[in-house]
Amino acid sequence: MASAHIQSARARTDADDRLIEAEEPLASFHLRAGGELPGPIVTPALLELVRKARASGKKVSRAIRAQDTFEQISAWAEVTPGRMGTVINISTWQAEDLPEPSLAEDNRGRLALVKHLSGLTARLDEQQRILTVDWTARDMDTLGEAMMQAVGHLWSELARPENPTLAAPAQWRLLDGTRIVVPGSERQWAVQLVPLGRSEAQPVGFDLYLVPDRPLTEAPPKPSRRPDRSAGIGREIAPVLRQPVSRIIANAETIRTQLAGPLADEYSNYAADIASAGEHLLALIDDLTTLEMVEDEDFAPAPDHIDLADVGRRAAGILGVRAKERGITIDEPRLGESAPAIGEFRRTLQVLLNLVGNAIRYSPEGGQVWIRVERDGERARIIVADQGEGLDEDQQARVFTKFERLGRQGDGGSGLGLYISRRLAEAMGGSLTVESAKGQGARFTLELPADLSV
Repeated sequence: MASAHIQSARARTDADDRLIEAEEPLASFHLRAGGELPGPIVTPALLELVRKARASGKKVSRAIRAQDTFEQISAWAEVTPGRMGTVINISTWQAEDLPEPSLAEDNRGRLALVKHLSGLTARLDEQQRILTVDWTARDMDTLGEAMMQAVGHLWSELARPENPTLAAPAQWRLLDGTRIVVPGSERQWAVQLVPLGRSEAQPVGFDLYLVPDRPLTEAPPKPSRRPDRSAGIGREIAPVLRQPVSRIIANAETIRTQLAGPLADEYSNYAADIASAGEHLLALIDDLTTLEMVEDEDFAPAPDHIDLADVGRRAAGILGVRAKERGITIDEPRLGESAPAIGEFRRTLQVLLNLVGNAIRYSPEGGQVWIRVERDGERARIIVADQGEGLDEDQQARVFTKFERLGRQGDGGSGLGLYISRRLAEAMGGSLTVESAKGQGARFTLELPADLSV
């Protein structure tokens, strides 16, 4: 990494904190960072120092750090207030070239922004058929409700691309970035498809994000209506909360990835903390909304004809990337294995994603997670086993309790995942149980009524 050292540079500001003259290298750095001469100071640390000197009427000095598109600088700055502005003296200036960001870092930053700017998200299978749908934008109500009723159908049958020659299941790269027509919305929407699984060439599914060209600001958001959910306080306020929290996360990610301009590392890290906290808050909002749904006495999942082996393979594919990051192998049901059952497909997938996600989280790095299916007369089962620390008898008795986290701290969990999963299993006429012993991992079994027609 190239570096440069220059001992000193002088500059002056006026009474409005505008940089009116500057010596090299400060002048070039100021211009590269988007400033003008004369013009406002665009380096946050230097601007703060100038304002402090003018407010106190005394000379102040401090080490400053900043970066532009090409390099990161550190220097010692002394600011002396005067009658009309300030005099800036820079010493021990050091500049280092910024490392080239990796493609993976670029993709992570782009995905984070897309995720939180989107008005509708959907999980798709490998053929781009709808599995689950959620939305926060009120002008997505019509499309969102239609997609919820069309689980198992191609998403492009409802969200039609403006170019009629492009429609799923066309190669996903051709669809990524296309514009679609959204009934009832005056905004323009773009498609973002994110492949899931072990390979972009052979994805096992997709996350679909519909991203608007501008925010809705003309009226307060109204809660989305969901056909399979009765009215409730949590479900009424959840869409109202999601929108501002998502906007906070999007803004924090914009700062963190420096898309709005260069920033010192400490500010970028602070923005990352804000985005992470926002992510946890959104997850809690979703959990509380689902909690209210499953505790509603009128909640009745759809009696779909499903294959537990197929659902298990889909869950393994969706979480395959997360497992690979920790070196964990998922041993999923083999192609050809089958366990026909009766239960709502998307709710069963929700339970399996929770069980497999927990197994990945608590297994040691380099470990293994097993997914097995069984059929016993009128019952069909799917088992998720891991190599984690396991649960003693007391923990097994409490693991399905509402808000129970078994002493875990700092992982962002709400303690609702297993409670909600058991309630979903019971609502579908089944059960969710655990067998475990300390030091021997855990084995969770989801049991549903078998599909006797197969």
